[in-house]
Amino acid sequence: MGQPVREYLLTLCVTAAVTYLLTGPVRKFAIAAGAMPEIRARDVHREPTPRLGGIAMFGGLCAGLLVASHLTNLKSVFENSNEPRALLSGAALIWILGVLDDKWGVDALVKLGGQMIAAGVMVLQGLTILWIPIPGVGTVSLTPMQGTLLTVALVVITINAVNFVDGLDGLASGMVCIAAAAFFMYAYRMWFGYGIEAAAPATLFSVVLMGMCLGFLPHNMHPARIFMGDSGSMLIGLVMAAGAVSVTGQVDPDLLNLKAGGLREATHAMVPVYIPLLLPLTVIAVPVADLILAIVRRTWKGQSPFAADRGHLHHRLLEIGHSHSRAVLIMYFWSALIAFGAVAYSANNASMWIVLGIVLLSAVGLVLLLLPRFTPRAPLWAEWMVPPRYRRVAPATATAATAPATDDESAVEPEQEREPVPAGIHGATAIGDRSRFVGRRKADSHR
Repeated sequence: MGQPVREYLLTLCVTAAVTYLLTGPVRKFAIAAGAMPEIRARDVHREPTPRLGGIAMFGGLCAGLLVASHLTNLKSVFENSNEPRALLSGAALIWILGVLDDKWGVDALVKLGGQMIAAGVMVLQGLTILWIPIPGVGTVSLTPMQGTLLTVALVVITINAVNFVDGLDGLASGMVCIAAAAFFMYAYRMWFGYGIEAAAPATLFSVVLMGMCLGFLPHNMHPARIFMGDSGSMLIGLVMAAGAVSVTGQVDPDLLNLKAGGLREATHAMVPVYIPLLLPLTVIAVPVADLILAIVRRTWKGQSPFAADRGHLHHRLLEIGHSHSRAVLIMYFWSALIAFGAVAYSANNASMWIVLGIVLLSAVGLVLLLLPRFTPRAPLWAEWMVPPRYRRVAPATATAATAPATDDESAVEPEQEREPVPAGIHGATAIGDRSRFVGRRKADSHR
């Protein structure tokens, strides 16, 4: 069992290295090509930042699959299954669509149609849901039409869930990396724990997905030097959905019962098969919840479900008072808690310690969410030892803050009077709170 682990590690490292090395040249290409859209009202970053990071991630995907196809143990995945080629075909289509959207912009309905076509291409090559295990009913075989519709729906939901959550530096790539790590543990247990070869493609997909995200993260962490754009977010969403479809619809539950060796053992063994019915909902539950809330919120207001706004979960964390980095880490925490909690429960669903641990960590997560509401203030004698945000406001500072503005210190323009910031040549995200307003104070001011 050690040798396959080493091959998975090699595939992971190659994918991450290729993605990391390609991201720098891709950033320069994006700047030269003008793939730097104007700042929108809902954006968090302050300066135009290049997109097209999905080009580097697609290069990492191809490199990872190419290396895996020549390894001793992993090449059997390509020999015994057509799923890797189906994934590559669908990924290429969704990647091209994302690149076009990052550069010129594509209508939402056109993107939705492209996502369905990419999912349909994978279905035509065999990557589809054949049956689903339903608790209390058993295994239900699906007709080709039912399997196609369910597969397309799962792929489209996952792609848009990842796309919706891509709103802060490093958020989407980090959350998907966490989900892929949890999914790898689940699929690897299905493959080597129960000896089910049908779970091998999903294990490979999750490793490649981890490498794509890990290689891109150093360039995308706050302050981000490049964004993955739709070419990256839709790509990693499709890879995640492909793994879920593979392990859910291709693994025969009857074969799992046979491997488990008994009705009682089979009942416990079926738990990890039931859980993927909601995959990737259980693995990336946070972005899916954000997707559902966004659709309900926009529909309730009479807007299009694809209309952009500042009501996403990460926007609300910033409004509460969290910093950019802390908001991202909190989203990481909840993603890891739900994903690894689901995997741990599938491995040992009879243990109360797992349930108690999940409940305790959930309480910790709630405290972290409400932390800005209970920000402590250090005593006067200890203010020099703590960050500025924990210090008491000095009287002079408070007086200056409440003093009326002079003619030369007029207030900035309201939110509705902002004008878009044109794309520049640098493409780096500002670290500080730079003003995006047109009416800035002149450099020769007395201040």
